[in-house]
Amino acid sequence: MKGKITMDLENKDELTVETTDVTETEEVTEVAEDTVVDEIAAEETQKPARKGRGKKQKIETHEEKPQSEWTERVVQIRRVTKVVKGGKKLSFRAIVIVGNQKGQVGIGCAKASEVIIAIQKAIADGRKNLITVPIFKTTIPHPITGRSGAGAVMLRPASQGTGIIAGGAVRLVLELAGIENILSKSLGSKSPLNAANATLNALKSLTPFSEVAKKRGLTMAELLN
Repeated sequence: MKGKITMDLENKDELTVETTDVTETEEVTEVAEDTVVDEIAAEETQKPARKGRGKKQKIETHEEKPQSEWTERVVQIRRVTKVVKGGKKLSFRAIVIVGNQKGQVGIGCAKASEVIIAIQKAIADGRKNLITVPIFKTTIPHPITGRSGAGAVMLRPASQGTGIIAGGAVRLVLELAGIENILSKSLGSKSPLNAANATLNALKSLTPFSEVAKKRGLTMAELLN
């Protein structure tokens, strides 16, 4: 452009024409750019929306199943053998204590070829053999001794804050029965099954104060005083 501006006056018309041509070219270029931008915007509007955009994702809420009030504790799992014709048959024996810690407890014992199946069968057996324990102020109403086979368990009431003074299968039975304060002593056999059954026998033999008061013709207040 600098060389064209220094030309003679005779070529002034040519300069004007050339300048006009350049201006028109710039305008055409701007129009072309605007057209391209419009076309791109139109294409974007015509494109289908991508999946997942603009849609609210569904949040799946898993409702928690209500927990069962029953608690199961496995006391012992042993491998036992049975001699049959042609050899020995191996199986597993499971001892399970079932209770709701509200005065009901039971003991289940079952055998199966697999450990899980034996535990499941023992739980079902324990729920069939539930007993109701008379609880008086987080302890038992009176001292008692229970027996099962060669095992014996002595139970004594305890004051508030004593806790469960017991061990092994005896402790599990008392905990799942809902007793919080008690004294105990295991006598005789140390087998977990015998100790658990002796404890259950003692709890089953307890007499609540209401029955004693009814037999004597007294009220609970008169009996306790």
